[in-house]
Amino acid sequence: MNDGPVLFGLTIAQFEEISLKVLLTALVLYMLFIIGNLAWKSKAGKYGTIWMFVALGLGFVGFVAKAFIQRYLDIE
Repeated sequence: MNDGPVLFGLTIAQFEEISLKVLLTALVLYMLFIIGNLAWKSKAGKYGTIWMFVALGLGFVGFVAKAFIQRYLDIE
């Protein structure tokens, strides 16, 4: 593959790293919106909404925690 600049002076690896972080952040925020909308439309109440966020949000919390653990342990 060509390692030269691709877009705005970024290499392919740099572009992939930045786009992965930005798009995964957008995906997590969109999933939070979906969970909140689901709780609102189902009239879950305060405690039901909290449990929906806890139960449905654990998947991406683990994914984010993995990134922090890798950075803390200096694992690439």
